[in-house]
Amino acid sequence: MALYKLEEFAANYGDADFDKYDIRGFDVYSDIDDDKVGNVKDILVDDSARVRYLVVDTGFWFFGRQVLLPIGRSKIDYSDRRVYAIGLTKEQVENLPDFNNLEQIDYDYEERVRGVYRTPVRQTPLDTSTPVDVPPASSDRESTVARDRNTYRYEHEPNLYDTNERDHQNLKLYEERLVTNKSRVKTGEVSIGKHVETETARVSVPVEKERVIIERTTPEEAGRTVSPAEADFREGEVTRMEVYEETPDIHKEAVLREEVRVKKVVEQDTVEAQETLRREELDIHKDDEQLRDTRS
Repeated sequence: MALYKLEEFAANYGDADFDKYDIRGFDVYSDIDDDKVGNVKDILVDDSARVRYLVVDTGFWFFGRQVLLPIGRSKIDYSDRRVYAIGLTKEQVENLPDFNNLEQIDYDYEERVRGVYRTPVRQTPLDTSTPVDVPPASSDRESTVARDRNTYRYEHEPNLYDTNERDHQNLKLYEERLVTNKSRVKTGEVSIGKHVETETARVSVPVEKERVIIERTTPEEAGRTVSPAEADFREGEVTRMEVYEETPDIHKEAVLREEVRVKKVVEQDTVEAQETLRREELDIHKDDEQLRDTRS
């Protein structure tokens, strides 16, 4: 199961009160002898936003080492800015794998962590001088289930991962909400240009041509004898007549054909989205009886 740092996970909520309940920097003490272990460096949550581990810098016990403390093995005192690690011993810290980054955490890594906390330890509580045995983190049946990587759930080991009102009274519970927003993005571009197309045009133009027609006729008085004075013989006499015809004058000229106007219009549309939202609920256990949480 994927894990995340709480400040990164909670950043999506824009919660201004987050710092008020942030336990990073709280001193960590063992509840066995009130010995200071180090301080809380980070808080790890799963993908359902439930706190699963505290990242503890064990600089007071082992310089430069960071280890994971399951949230169910902690008690938080906000007034003194302290976290008490239940039953934590130096021997356990020595056996815990180092935490360096989230990428190294997988099922096998968590099993190494859980294996250390499942081991019962002998401790003397702060309010008595009589040593008592701290039980392992789960029963034999639960441990068997826990070791199956295909069926393991954090709920199988409530002693490691459950929170309660007494020890974790100010742990915040988160829920997801859908946040709608709009952004203007470029989806395309329309280019409008011109190009020249050619075609062959044919036109018919009527034209006129003149031609000379010579008609030769026989007058009614043909054969009549004329006097020598009437008979005027002229050699080389010529009659002239001008002949015309029309020729077509065809040329091209450019004219305005049409005008194109380009504009944009805004269309309204409704986009529907569906998401699965997560919400944290408080689980309170007291004397093996589950109680309902009361909201103020």
